[in-house]
Amino acid sequence: MNSWEAIGAKLQKMWEGMDWTYAVQFIAFALLFYLVFKVLKQNKGGKFIALLCGAVVVLGVACSFSDNISSQTLLILIFILTMIVVTMFNVEIKRDMLDSGARRSVSRSNMTVGHIEKIIQSIIRAIQDMSKTNTGALIVLSNENLPEGIISSGTVVNADITAAMIEAVFYPKAPLHDGAMIIEGDKIHAAGCFLPIIQNDNLPQELGSRHRAALGVTSVASVTAIVVSEETGIISICKNGEVRKRYAGDIDLKNALSQYYWSDLTAEE
Repeated sequence: MNSWEAIGAKLQKMWEGMDWTYAVQFIAFALLFYLVFKVLKQNKGGKFIALLCGAVVVLGVACSFSDNISSQTLLILIFILTMIVVTMFNVEIKRDMLDSGARRSVSRSNMTVGHIEKIIQSIIRAIQDMSKTNTGALIVLSNENLPEGIISSGTVVNADITAAMIEAVFYPKAPLHDGAMIIEGDKIHAAGCFLPIIQNDNLPQELGSRHRAALGVTSVASVTAIVVSEETGIISICKNGEVRKRYAGDIDLKNALSQYYWSDLTAEE
């Protein structure tokens, strides 16, 4: 009997003796595989995807040729692989879970190209002005995927976006200047919001509380945060729990804002 006949005989034997437990195991395996594959794909884990698929193929072949390896053993091994992925990508998984349960009603469909460009220029002008005067600021670009506790920690403003309004919020003597401003579409949705602070002793000392808050919120939600340092006036752009650009200039700000208005807002439409 050649190898293919042996595999066929093994499958036939499994089919003949199959009961509801096999169906449950198959569904559990398919669900675990899908969830792991989705997380890896969303976070560009190409090498891990190849490793996972290779492990499944090897274990499947091993089960076909050996009577000592049961389907339960295969399921346990896949579960172990799943736990490894969950451990390595825990931040990304947490962020995806929050995003999946969030409201995504913000849209740019009611905004014209000219209106969006005007908003982008207003935000850039305000950030540049605050940078020149070392006015600390933290702006979060959200598509309504922030935890509700963050919004409720501040004050709902629901104001049109203008450079003057942004600078007024972060004026040092203003009551809301210490918190974060939440921008949603063409509105300043809230201000004075408190964000989760990332706990990382390896961060450079020049990254203060605003930077830690920006890294914290971008770790738990798919948002972009723009920080103006109160000490140096340096502009930083944070995303996915890391500082994507330090010493950000006009082009960097325009790219980040364009990504938000032309891509992030409609990612789920």
